[in-house]
Formats: sequence, C-alpha cells, structure tokens
Amino acid sequence: MDLKHLSVLYRGPLESCTYACPYCPFAKHHETPAEHRADGEALERFLRWVEAQPFTVSVLFTPWGEALAHARYQQAIVRLGRLPNVRQVAIQTNLSGRLDWTRDANLDKTGLWCTYHPGETSAERFLKRCTELDARGVRYSVGTVGLKRHLPEIEAMRAALPAHVYLWVNAYRPEERRATPEDVARLVAVDPLFEVNRRYRVRGQPCTAGEDAVSVEGDGTVRRCHFIERPLGNLYEQDVRTLLRPRPCSRAACDCHIGYAHVPALGLPDVFRDGLLARIPDPAAWTDPAALHALLERARAHP
Repeated sequence: MDLKHLSVLYRGPLESCTYACPYCPFAKHHETPAEHRADGEALERFLRWVEAQPFTVSVLFTPWGEALAHARYQQAIVRLGRLPNVRQVAIQTNLSGRLDWTRDANLDKTGLWCTYHPGETSAERFLKRCTELDARGVRYSVGTVGLKRHLPEIEAMRAALPAHVYLWVNAYRPEERRATPEDVARLVAVDPLFEVNRRYRVRGQPCTAGEDAVSVEGDGTVRRCHFIERPLGNLYEQDVRTLLRPRPCSRAACDCHIGYAHVPALGLPDVFRDGLLARIPDPAAWTDPAALHALLERARAHP
C-alpha cells in the first residue's frame, strides 16, 4: 500500500489511575515497579518504531487510566513532537499531573484531550490547570460525561472556560433513553455537537480504521480500532503497510469519537481537521455555522 500518513491509537500495558471513578476497573490502582518497567519498555519500543517510519504518523495515547501523570509519557510527547515525520501527537488525560513539561513540547503538534470528572476533582482545581494550559499556549479540549446529576457542574464549567475551548459532552448510555427534551437542550447549549456523539449503525459501512488509522497495544498487536478484537498483525513483526486496506466495519454499532471519527460518511475531519485525534475543532470550522450545520445534518441522516 502506498501509505503517506497513518494515525495510531496507542494503548500500552499501563493500568493505573489517580482517580477513583466508580465505573473504572483501574480506579486508584498504582503501578508496581515491574508494571512500571514493562510499560516503559513497551513505550520506548513504540517510540523507536515511530522514529523509523518513512511516512508521516499521528499518535493518540489512549491509556487504561492516567498516563500523563508519569514522566515517561510527558517525555514521549515532547520526543514525538520533535520528529519531522510526526504530524500530531495527543493524549487523553484528567489533567491531574504537572504541566511544566509542556515548555519543551512542540505546541504546533501537541494537543490534549482533557476529561473533567466532577466527582473526582473540584471545578476550581481543574480550571486552574486549564488556565495554565492557556498561559503556556497548549491546545486542548475539555470533555465530560453527560450525567444528569452533573448538569449544573457541566454548565458551570462551560461558563468558566474560555470561549475558544471546545467542551464536548459524551452521552451517558444508561441514562440516554430517560433524558428529557429539556436535558438534551441543556447539553446542546453546552456542546453544539452533542447530537453527533451518538450510537451509529456501522456494520458494512465504509470506515478508514484499518486503512489509514490503527490501534496498537504495548506488545505490538495491531487492530483496526480498539473496538474490534480481531488482530491484523503485529507492528514489530511485519511492515504495517502490508496490513492496511479498505474494509467495511464489522461491528454492529459505534458510539465513541475515536471510532466513528473514521467513518467517512460523517465527515468529522471537515470540522476537526488536524485536531481530530485530540478532539479539538479547527478554529475556522468551529466559527463557521455552515460547517457545523453540515456535520450535524450528516450525523442525523446516518442510521
């Protein structure tokens, strides 16, 4: 395959977090020294792979838990951002770690996908971190789960954040059917693209996951995406380009940004562009009502 660019969603063996979210199996789990070494070795192997590629690469770290609290991931983002063959690097984070490492990062390539957990941190503490990101010139988005009991906190967060920061809201599936029109209206007022974050029927639909985007585990296992169990091969045992080709989606449904972002019929890259992996809309598209309307219409029309 004549590959010019590949997006890689990397998830190493790290399974620890600084928070205690009740739905998460990694809540407040701390790494043992052996786990720390294993994750560091896997991360280093992956970084060396990126460095050696003849095509451009974008990387999104999607850890089980909180990775950015660890120096090795901070240094990895700095290192990747300096590579000429890396287009973008992003990470999902709760912003509980220090941020002084960003002074060494290539901010033109770096984006943070930040999640606000009202039950785990105060709004004041989280906003202080966002203010620091703004002062350092770091691009970021903020998101949260649209729990009905957290609606006042979500609305307050939207009011407190700078207008240029996109606050996305993920629908909470167990509550989705019980949401009232008023609940939905409040969430749409916070996130104009809230309706895009829904469950899509995708089996048999074109999807570029496995064509220009893959997920990679710490041992090198390559899958089309995190949500399809069947592996394509191993990153370290074969040329990844031999694993890539157009394929229709094999899942019945997709309900996560990191999955449906690669469904061409939805056209999310038209609004997010280089910020797609970090969930940061392009500033020009974000202020273009026609672009947002077109994305919403495509989402509503999709089964």
